[in-house]
Amino acid sequence: MNRFRLAGLLPEILLGLLLVSTGRNLGAADAGAPAQPMSDIAPAKTLASALSPEKWRQVENSVDRGLAWLASQQAEDGSFPSLATGQPGVTSLCVMAFLSRGHQPGAGPYGQQLNRAVDYVLSCQKDDGLICHLAPEPQYVYMGASQTATYNHAISGLMLGEIYGSITGARAKKVKKALSRALLYTRALQIRPKRDATGAGGLRYVRAKPRAEDGSEQSDSDLSATAWHLMFLRSARNAEFNVPQRYVDDGVAYVRRCWDPKSSMFNYVVTANGGRGASRGTTGAGILSLSMAGEHNTPMARAAGDWLVAHPYGEYDQTIGPYDRFFYSIYYSSQAAAQLGGHYWEKIFPPIVDVFLKIQAADGSFPPETMESDTPFGSTYTTAMAVLSMTPAYQLLPVYQR
Repeated sequence: MNRFRLAGLLPEILLGLLLVSTGRNLGAADAGAPAQPMSDIAPAKTLASALSPEKWRQVENSVDRGLAWLASQQAEDGSFPSLATGQPGVTSLCVMAFLSRGHQPGAGPYGQQLNRAVDYVLSCQKDDGLICHLAPEPQYVYMGASQTATYNHAISGLMLGEIYGSITGARAKKVKKALSRALLYTRALQIRPKRDATGAGGLRYVRAKPRAEDGSEQSDSDLSATAWHLMFLRSARNAEFNVPQRYVDDGVAYVRRCWDPKSSMFNYVVTANGGRGASRGTTGAGILSLSMAGEHNTPMARAAGDWLVAHPYGEYDQTIGPYDRFFYSIYYSSQAAAQLGGHYWEKIFPPIVDVFLKIQAADGSFPPETMESDTPFGSTYTTAMAVLSMTPAYQLLPVYQR
């Protein structure tokens, strides 16, 4: 039996550990049922020591304000507004932000809003299984759906896998069908012939990126996209969908090829001529990807964690190198630190909290990314990422449970 469908999914934290309730299923039929008080959700015991009780209360307040702001932004169609090319990925990140604080579709103060968001995501799936609001262009277009669709698809699949155990009835049937089709699409993209053998097993854009004007080669895989698809595969497997081990093994083999032992970082892409684009984001993504495959605290992961410890987040918008994004990189660094635990978590997480508490707006939102390509996705995207970066210790998203 799927452990995420065991009699219900009402999260309760006892001694800092996540237990599964023996009560009713927390689905649409229970929309009127009282939700667990958010004050009853505490950080897991093994992660709680990173902050003082007072600082954890500040984190909870920050998260709750961020979620309240997100809820106020939801559009009539159920989406959380962003660029059309970022949908339904941004909406899915927002749903996951609510899940990370213990909110569930169909229950509590945000239950119906989450139902509407899930329905919007489902409405975006194409006939071939791709989950994307816009149809990809026939050829690669920078920042077009041909580039962003892979992120929309993987992030939306991840979200649907996370909520599958907490919904019932017709909506659950729709999610099951959507996930099954989405898994086939991910695998088709993964095994598509690559121009360079070093890209085997990885994933990238729906349309292949052409060679640059200077003639430099382009990879058909990158760590950023591959990491999201690995999270999707892990979430679907947790929900007891058929995910052959080969899918995961192929993806993780690419992640390992992105590893640079000289710098102790993971590259964004790797080709026959070497790797490039290493950042805090890709290094965190590498650690998290290994964890998705069950490779916890390996020498490679610990070496990457040591590098992250040596490069903390001291100020807002602080980036390292041209590939670093502030919110995106913090998300991966926080999740990676939670997977490693111990001194990695205690060194990496507190500075992240300090920065976020300083920059959150009075209305609960966070500023957009300042990287020119990412700025248009707006504050719904960054607020969701900030919430997800502050909530790993609650251990309420099954995909990230240690």
